[in-house]
Amino acid sequence: MAIPRGLSQDLVFSIAVFGPIVNEGYVNTDSGPELRCVFNGNAGACRFGVALGLGAFLACAAFLLLDVRFQQISSVRDRRRAVLLDLGFSGLWSFLWFVGFCFLTNQWQRTAPGPATTQAGDAARAAIAFSFFSILSWVALTVKALQRFRLGTDMSLFATEQLSAGASQAYPGYPVGSGVEGTETYQSPPFTETLDTSPKGYQVPAY
Repeated sequence: MAIPRGLSQDLVFSIAVFGPIVNEGYVNTDSGPELRCVFNGNAGACRFGVALGLGAFLACAAFLLLDVRFQQISSVRDRRRAVLLDLGFSGLWSFLWFVGFCFLTNQWQRTAPGPATTQAGDAARAAIAFSFFSILSWVALTVKALQRFRLGTDMSLFATEQLSAGASQAYPGYPVGSGVEGTETYQSPPFTETLDTSPKGYQVPAY
């Protein structure tokens, strides 16, 4: 049971979020050469967007490595942990993408218009848009991970029941005995007949 993931789509979305913020998310202020975040001057918004996108990118790379090595995992317990890790991380990042989308959208609505804001507006809107797309993508991954977990659990229970039933039944066609033969097999013990030392028609000569 492999772990199929839309890694290429997740990688693109994550790069499309933190890439524009890193490149054009900081603009010069009107009063000096200092840089400020394009999202209402809130540096926390830029840092949160970069951390969220970069974390998703690294997670996709890690899950890609897990996909490659998943078939080599022979332990059922380790496979179960891998699927649970996929399920938990996908659910957590879906929630974080929702929070990030709301946060960036709110800060962008409060941003005062200006030359610097207009110049970096495309980057800000791109980060917000791909944050929304990431919500849908990671929610879909969470649903798929949940389905894989349920399917894997059912298969494990089925295999266990089959093994238990097979172990309790004897192989068909193989004779099973107690190891002790019945008394009807031999009516009399073998090699116990008394030999006739004086056969008929023969007399022992007297000397």
